Amino acid sequence: MKNISIIFPAYNEAERIGPTLKSFHNYLTAKNVTFEIIVVDDGSTDNTIKYVESLQQEIPNLIVIPSEKNSGKGHAVRIGMLAAQGNIRLFSDADGSTPVEEMAKVLEPLVLETADISIGSRYLALSEIAHAQPYFRRVWSRFANRVVQKILLPGIVDPHCGFKAFTAEAATKIFSQCKIDEWSFDLEVLTLARSLHFRINEIPVKWANDERSKGRISHLPREISNLYSIRKRLHKQNKEFTILQAS
Repeated sequence: MKNISIIFPAYNEAERIGPTLKSFHNYLTAKNVTFEIIVVDDGSTDNTIKYVESLQQEIPNLIVIPSEKNSGKGHAVRIGMLAAQGNIRLFSDADGSTPVEEMAKVLEPLVLETADISIGSRYLALSEIAHAQPYFRRVWSRFANRVVQKILLPGIVDPHCGFKAFTAEAATKIFSQCKIDEWSFDLEVLTLARSLHFRINEIPVKWANDERSKGRISHLPREISNLYSIRKRLHKQNKEFTILQAS
């Protein structure tokens, strides 16, 4: 098996993804580890696939997985995680908002076997924000996170940061059960992780906002609906498990 798999979900990322792929390739090559880089194209309408394929001579361990239609970031990450061969599997945003140099400290708990999942966080005391989001997006993000902590994930201050690493076992068990394709897939992933008793570490990282981010406040109603769907599904699973134990 490969030591490390890096998964990038991509939708119309031809203008942003190149420098990110090259930085990850150069960093991992210098570390002398075995790795693969997987780009899962989520039905892009630009030339993302052709551009990434053009990099395969420069980055020979670069794999492209196309999707016929745009289904959502969660769908793309799920495909990549289940296709990966690495003992450790990390997904990152294509814009490189969390630089590759942060990888070592995020992977450390998995390497030391003190955690099964390690997630980057923008909101811990030692996190570094190089370029902040606009004020209204910060307010929205913090409010949403408080709601998520209260309803679903107490103790996790930043469930949405796009820099998360999993052991192969955790990735396979969690993503094979995921159903949500939209932006709130992170919440489903972490909720399932807790229900399956995987250990989660939250690690402060450097992060820079990209003004071209595809997250929109218009997504909020759907994400709130997903939040309650996840809670309802988890409650049902726990109830069924309790009945099985009692029988």
